[in-house]
Amino acid sequence: MARGAQPAARRRRISVLLLAAAAAAAVLLCLLVLVVNRDQDRPIRERCTATVSGTSWSLNPDQAVNASTIAAVAVARGLPPRAASIALATAVQESGLRNLDYGDNAGPDSRGLFQQRPSQGWGSQEQVMDPVYAANAFYDALVQVPGYQDLPITVAAQTVQRSAFPDAYADHEPEGRAFASALTGQSPAALTCTLNPAEAPGDPNTVLAAMTSLYGQQQAMVLGDVLVVGATGEYGWSLAQWAVANAKALNINEVSFDSRTWTRGSGEWKASDAPDTQVAIHIAPVAVGNG
Repeated sequence: MARGAQPAARRRRISVLLLAAAAAAAVLLCLLVLVVNRDQDRPIRERCTATVSGTSWSLNPDQAVNASTIAAVAVARGLPPRAASIALATAVQESGLRNLDYGDNAGPDSRGLFQQRPSQGWGSQEQVMDPVYAANAFYDALVQVPGYQDLPITVAAQTVQRSAFPDAYADHEPEGRAFASALTGQSPAALTCTLNPAEAPGDPNTVLAAMTSLYGQQQAMVLGDVLVVGATGEYGWSLAQWAVANAKALNINEVSFDSRTWTRGSGEWKASDAPDTQVAIHIAPVAVGNG
C-alpha cells in the first residue's frame, strides 16, 4: 500500500504545481494587458517634423502653426522659397517660433514672432503680435534688400533685423530651410505631425476660412466632414502640409493629396489613391451616441 501511494501523491503534487503555474501565467497575462492598455491610453509627445535630404527637425504643434503661417504668407505673395527660409531662420532665432508678448533680446518693446519693435517703425504692438502682419512686415523689408536671394541667410536676416547678435541666424539655417522646403511645397510629404486624438470635432468651414486668410480665395467645397480644395503641384503640397501643421489647432484627422495620405493615427504620409488635383482635408467628426 505504501508503494502504491507514492505515485498518487507525486501526481497530486505535479497537478498542484501545474495549477500554480497556470495561475501565475494568468496573473502575468493580466498584468501585461494592463500595462499595454495603460501605455495605449498614455498621451504621446506631440511633435511636427520636417525631413529633407535625410535630416529631420522638429517643432511642437504651436510652433509648427507659426512656421506654416510664415511660409504661407511667402507663397501667397509669390515669393521664392528662399524668402521663407530666411524668415523662418529669423523667427527661430528671435522668438523660437513663439508669438511672444514681451521683449526678448531685441529690445524692451519688441514683440511677436520676429521681435519687431514698434519704436523702430514696425507697427503697433497689436499689429506685430499678429503673425500674418508680422510676416508681411518682414517680407516687405526683405524684398528691399538688393540680391537677398543670393546672400547668406544670416546676412539677409541681419540686414532686415539689425540684431545685436548678427551671426546667430546662421545657427538656424538648416532648420529654416527644411521647414520652408516642406511648407512651400518644394518637398512633398516632408512634414508630418504625431498627435493625440482630436479633443473636439472640427469644422470644415473654419479650416477653409483659416486657409483663405493666408493663401487667398480657394476653389473649394465642403462634403460633410471633408474639405476639398482644388490644387496641383507645389501649391497643392503647400496647402496639404499647412493642413498637417495645423491639424491639432483645427482638429484635422486626415489629409490626402497626390497619391499620399497623412493620418493623425499614424502620424505618417502613406501611399494612397489620392488624386493630384485636389487636397482633401478630413475633419474630426462630431461624436455619435453622446446624447
